[in-house]
Amino acid sequence: MNTTKNRWLIALSAIAIHLSIGAAYAYSVYTNPIRDAMGWSTTGITLSFTIMMALAGFTAAFFGSFVERKGPRKSAILAAVLFGLGQAGAGVAVAVDSLFLFIFTYGFMSGLGMGIGYIAPVSTLIKWFPDRRGLATGMAVLGFGAGALITAPLAASLMETITISMTFYILGISYFILMILGASYIAPPPQGWMPEGMKKDIASGKKTVKQDLSQLTAKEAVRTKRFWMLWTMMLINVTAGIMMISVASPMAQEVVGLTAAGAAAMVGIMGIFNGGGRLLWAAASDYIGRPVVFITFFALQLVAFVTMPNITNVLLFQALVFIVVSCYGGGFSNLPAFIGDMFGTKQLGAIHGFLLTTWSLGGILGPLLVSQIREATASYIPVFYVFTALILLAFLISIFLQLDIKREEKGEQKKEVVRTGKLEYSAASKR
Repeated sequence: MNTTKNRWLIALSAIAIHLSIGAAYAYSVYTNPIRDAMGWSTTGITLSFTIMMALAGFTAAFFGSFVERKGPRKSAILAAVLFGLGQAGAGVAVAVDSLFLFIFTYGFMSGLGMGIGYIAPVSTLIKWFPDRRGLATGMAVLGFGAGALITAPLAASLMETITISMTFYILGISYFILMILGASYIAPPPQGWMPEGMKKDIASGKKTVKQDLSQLTAKEAVRTKRFWMLWTMMLINVTAGIMMISVASPMAQEVVGLTAAGAAAMVGIMGIFNGGGRLLWAAASDYIGRPVVFITFFALQLVAFVTMPNITNVLLFQALVFIVVSCYGGGFSNLPAFIGDMFGTKQLGAIHGFLLTTWSLGGILGPLLVSQIREATASYIPVFYVFTALILLAFLISIFLQLDIKREEKGEQKKEVVRTGKLEYSAASKR
């Protein structure tokens, strides 16, 4: 049955799921209207977003094995139910004036749905695109980044014309329908499936199949040094990116004197670089390799954080901010393909989930570090020095990881030569 499926429609299904859960990043458009209408504290309202984001990363880790066992369709349906109910339930919470219910629905239920929905289609998508792993995951994660760009103006418009509760009802139902449509089509390909073009290229000698470094279960993967090297790299990349996103506006106003209006425009453009970086960096990785992409991330960010304290030019400062944010988005889109390269696709979803704990931890550490440093020193300048040290550490780890991968690949090539020689010798002796 799966042979009749179109892999580009599979990609579209994954995008539909990620587009829906990515809408949660538009949360800030609800804060002031809810506070003004309900009289709830900003802290209480923001708490639901904090819970949702923290829970999403840890849910991805704990439900990774569930996704592997139940498959992408059942997992995506569960995600649709949880996320749709969470969003629509937030409307009920507003209608009955219950902040506790709002935190439970928007924070807890939506967080569970987001975490499961994030990892549900990824391993399947990679199996449908063995020739373009980076592009495949880049498309899905681009949908996640673009969700807020679509939802933010739509939600703002709806709240002005109808009630806040009705806005949540309409959007919750819409997310549920979109995710169910994506879940209804998504399915893994047959074992060993390849696109026809890839088969022809291999047969003609234009392309050789690059074998994954290993085929490991999630439990086996977390015992390797490569897993923890990648985990550390992701944690630092995510922490730096979320730090920048969380304070970009006040930082730019203080450091280079950007106006409030200019800073607001910069924040909007950052969304484009966040989403665009997810697709472009992932597509580039299919040609230059995932290890090289991560080395490039940290090299660029090293230059950015070293340079920023001494910059007075507004445009150059913004350009460096955009580079950091694009690397943040690119890290997420390259991660699944990098996992496949190093650990295989046997339990990619579960391994991906474990690595997404960096999403939750980075979401806590980034804003916490910058706020503590700013409060202690009354300046953003020391922030750049702290993150320069962290990025330098990640840069060194990324180089060591690439060297380790190359060493392993050479070892496998030698083993293959020995195996081939033995087979030839055996065939000759029989003759």
